[in-house]
Amino acid sequence: MAKPENGENRPVQCACVTDSFLSLPPELRPRPRKKSSLRKVTCPGCGLVYWTNRETDLCMECERKGWAG
Repeated sequence: MAKPENGENRPVQCACVTDSFLSLPPELRPRPRKKSSLRKVTCPGCGLVYWTNRETDLCMECERKGWAG
């Protein structure tokens, strides 16, 4: 690692690790992405494992058939 020019003993970080948006004002920096609202569930009717954002755990097929558990 390179030694700092100002005489400090802390190592200099590689340029590939630094935040490239650090010099921008906060309002211009990219916002963190929102986490997905999807959740992984197992249908209690048929055992299908799938991702959904619906309130019910029933898959579309079992819900259409009227499976109530």
